[in-house]
Amino acid sequence: MERIHEKVWSSCLSVIRDNISPNSFNTWFAPIKPVKLENSVLTIQVPSQFFYEWLEEHFIDLLKKTIKRELGVEGRLEYSIIMDNNFHGNPADPFTVNAPTLNKKALKNPPVSMPIDLNKDHGKSIPNPFVIPGLKKLNIHPQLIDSYNFDNFIQGDCNRLARSAGLAVGQNPGKTSFNPLLIYSANGLGKTHLAHAIGIEVKNNFPEKTVLYVSSEQFTNQFVDSVRNNNQNDFIHFYQMIDVLIVDDIFCLAGKEKTQDVFFHIFNHLHQNGKQIIITSDLPPVEMKGIEPRLLSRFKWGLSADLQTPDYETRVAILQKKLYNDGVDMPQEVVELIASRINSNIREMEGALISILAQSSMNKKEITPELALKVIEKFVKNTPREITVESIQKMVCDYFSIPVEKIQSKTRKREIVQARQLAMYFSKNYTKSSLAAIGSKCGNKDHATVLHACKTVKNLADTDKSFKKYVDEIENIIKVKI
Repeated sequence: MERIHEKVWSSCLSVIRDNISPNSFNTWFAPIKPVKLENSVLTIQVPSQFFYEWLEEHFIDLLKKTIKRELGVEGRLEYSIIMDNNFHGNPADPFTVNAPTLNKKALKNPPVSMPIDLNKDHGKSIPNPFVIPGLKKLNIHPQLIDSYNFDNFIQGDCNRLARSAGLAVGQNPGKTSFNPLLIYSANGLGKTHLAHAIGIEVKNNFPEKTVLYVSSEQFTNQFVDSVRNNNQNDFIHFYQMIDVLIVDDIFCLAGKEKTQDVFFHIFNHLHQNGKQIIITSDLPPVEMKGIEPRLLSRFKWGLSADLQTPDYETRVAILQKKLYNDGVDMPQEVVELIASRINSNIREMEGALISILAQSSMNKKEITPELALKVIEKFVKNTPREITVESIQKMVCDYFSIPVEKIQSKTRKREIVQARQLAMYFSKNYTKSSLAAIGSKCGNKDHATVLHACKTVKNLADTDKSFKKYVDEIENIIKVKI
C-alpha cells in the first residue's frame, strides 16, 4: 500500500514531468526517493550534495510551487543526502560527500563459477575469458589502479558534475539514472582516473560485485582472438557476467563494425539486467564518428558528463595533493608558478612537477622559481600550444576589429553574426571543445547552432571569394599561434 509521503511525491512528480524535458526528469528527478512527511515537511532522498545543489539552483521555483500545491502554504521540502550509504542533513546543514577510505583488499573480485579452458593462454591481463565445458573457479582481476581513487581526484567547477555522478554510481551501481555513465574530455584531464575511482568505490561498497576495467583496444584484441578461435559466444558470455563494466576510450571502436556489434549485445544484456556500464571518450556522443547509430543512441540513455580544463585554484590543489601523497615539500611560489604556466593538461602539469623534482635531486640544487622556470620553459616549448575557444574568438575579433563581447552577446547584426560563425567554425576545427561548449561561449548557443554555423561558413567559402579570403587569412593567423 502506498504511504502518504510516497503518494504526495508521486503527485509532485506528475506536475514536474509536465514542466520539464524527459531527459531532465530522468536525470534529476527519477533517482529521488521520498523518505517521510511530517508537519507539512516532505523529506526526499537525493544521491549527493551536488545533486541537491543542482536542484536548488535550477528547479527551486518549480519545486516550491509544486510543494505548495500539494501541501498548502505551510508545505516545505527538506533533503536527505546520501553519504557513505547513510542519509543525513537538510538544506540548512549542507556538507560535502566524501568517499570512504580505500580498502585495497576490496580491489579483488570474488571467484566466479564458469567453464574455462585452462590450456589456452592468450597473454591477457584478464584471465582467459574463452571457455569450454568443465566448471572451474575464475578469478577476474578488476584491473583497477588503487591510486586512482576519489581521495586523489580533486573536485573543482571543471569536474563537479562528473565527479558527483561518478560517486553516486559508485555508491549505487546500476540503480541510478546514470547508466550508462559516459565521461568525456580532452586528453590529460582525468577521465581514466575518474573511471578507476568509480570502480574502486564500487568494490569498497560492494565487495561481492564483479568489476572490470578494460581499454577498447584490449576488448578489440580479445574479440579478434575469439573470432580466430571460433569462441565468439563464450567471449560474449564472459562479459555478460560482469556487474560493473568500465570501457576506456570507447571511440577506438570507430569503424570496427563487428567489434561494435558484439559490444552492442553485451551492452544490451548488462543494461537490461541492471548492471552498470561506464564509458570514457575524447568526444560526446553527438560528435563521435564511425560509431553505429544504435550504439550512440544507447550512450545517450544515461548521463554524458564532461571534464573541462581545471581553473587555476584547482590546478594548485592538484599539485599540492600530489606532493602530499609523495611526501615531498616544494615552495608554494613554485607550485603556483607551475599551475600558472601549464594550464591545459593535468598530465603535463604533473610531468613538469616531476621534472623539477628530478633536476633538483640530480643537481643537488634548491628548488627555486628560477630553477622551476627553466624546466617549465623547456617542457612547454616541447609541448604544442593548445588553442582554446577564447583565443580563437580573440583572433577573429582582432581581425575584424570588433570587441570580443559582441560575438558573446545575442546581437543579430550581420557583421557580428558572421564573426560569431567564423569563431564557431575554427573552434570546431582547432579545439577539442564539444559543440555544446563552443556554443555556450559564443552567445550561449546550442550544438545545433554551431553545426549550422560551420555549414554556413563552408558554403560561403566555396561560393564567395571575399569571404574565402577572410577564412584563409584567419586560418593562417591561427596556424602561426599553434
